[in-house]
Amino acid sequence: MSNIWTPSSWRDFPIKQQPIYQDMKKVKNVEKELSTYPPLIFAEEARRLKTQLADVSNGKAFLLQGGDCAESFNAFNAQNIKSLFQVMMQMAVVMTFSGGKPVVKVGRIAGQFAKPRSSDTEIIDGIEYPSYRGDIVNDIEADAKARIPNPKKLLKAYNQSAATLNLLRAFARGGMADLHKVHSWNLNYMRDHTLGEKYEELATKISESLKFMESCGITSQNTAQLAQTTLFTSHEALLLNYEEALTRKDSLTGDWYDCSAHMLWIGDRTRGLDEAHVEFFRGIKNPIGCKVGPSMQEDELIKLIDKLNPDNEAGRLNLIVRMGASKIADHFPNLLKKVESEGKKVVWSCDPMHGNVEKTSNGYKTRDFANILSEVKQFFQIHKAQGSVAGGIHLEMTGQDVTECTGSTSSAITEESLGSRYHTQCDPRLNADQSLELAFMIADTLKEANY
Repeated sequence: MSNIWTPSSWRDFPIKQQPIYQDMKKVKNVEKELSTYPPLIFAEEARRLKTQLADVSNGKAFLLQGGDCAESFNAFNAQNIKSLFQVMMQMAVVMTFSGGKPVVKVGRIAGQFAKPRSSDTEIIDGIEYPSYRGDIVNDIEADAKARIPNPKKLLKAYNQSAATLNLLRAFARGGMADLHKVHSWNLNYMRDHTLGEKYEELATKISESLKFMESCGITSQNTAQLAQTTLFTSHEALLLNYEEALTRKDSLTGDWYDCSAHMLWIGDRTRGLDEAHVEFFRGIKNPIGCKVGPSMQEDELIKLIDKLNPDNEAGRLNLIVRMGASKIADHFPNLLKKVESEGKKVVWSCDPMHGNVEKTSNGYKTRDFANILSEVKQFFQIHKAQGSVAGGIHLEMTGQDVTECTGSTSSAITEESLGSRYHTQCDPRLNADQSLELAFMIADTLKEANY
């Protein structure tokens, strides 16, 4: 195989986790149409994110990455987008104000449609169906026809992503992100909760600080940082034909950027060194991520880093650790020590979601908040012991009042109550209460550790 990279060179490599389409001519027509569509993001935005992630890798900022497990065509509406934006703003302001450092905000949004699966088929009510692989591929309904992969869904995913990005930019630049409106970010169903009250206390302190700054002449009108923000987008780049179609050469630098999102990541199931996903990722200049699970070996990780970030560029590569609360202490320290000893410049972030999935006796997939909290705490402790930088957090979360993850002091969800508002398309998400509780814990940890 040639070592020359092109946006399509991944097609010469083995690939996993792809849908099996029935009509490849239709697939090719969709890919061709997608390649004529405008980019969803601009190369300069991706470069700006890379610069901010370089600060994260050096301990000067903290990465908050979060959003849906899998975006849904049916649940697509302005209120759901707004509620996620609000809770991410809440979390960021808590961590910035209490932790004392800027927060880089990256949503799992405007493209997080495809999901890897452990099997090509699943059994539902005794009947075997092709696995649901996300709305970009097939439908979630337990119906043989609905589960047939439909290439036109790629076009719908693009259009929904474009509309989502448009609204996010309006929220970020149009006044909703103004720190003077910090009280309005508190979601209605949280206001009377203990955690909502705790947030209101912090919001009051921020408002008082803003009044002092105004008396010194610093206002939203003359200081853009008080009135606007940036929420970058990201998703797992699973369907490489979609990603290739949206990969464009930047007219200023001549570099190739995947313009479907500001940041893309490779999942733990598709990170093979000689496979298609790594081949595609090595050529795009976006900041990128790679999930690091308990099966990762030290030498394998170094080879992966060298392939994805050969210039050892700070801000280029985010290693997203997803071990599980019961495994992180056994597997992560040696990986961390190896990478640090080799002088590799990476962002280390913690995904406490994907290693902590369990199934309840009544058939629901859930995650225990205690396990999520435990993995995050261990992640920080391991970094503190090694003198390295715990750079960020990666969460499956929503601004909706769902009942999908059990536990937490703010949201006492039990196995029995999971069914009351269990709305996820795939894996269980933290609700806004649980997300904010985790943000307060991280803020305290940042403050104590002086990261």
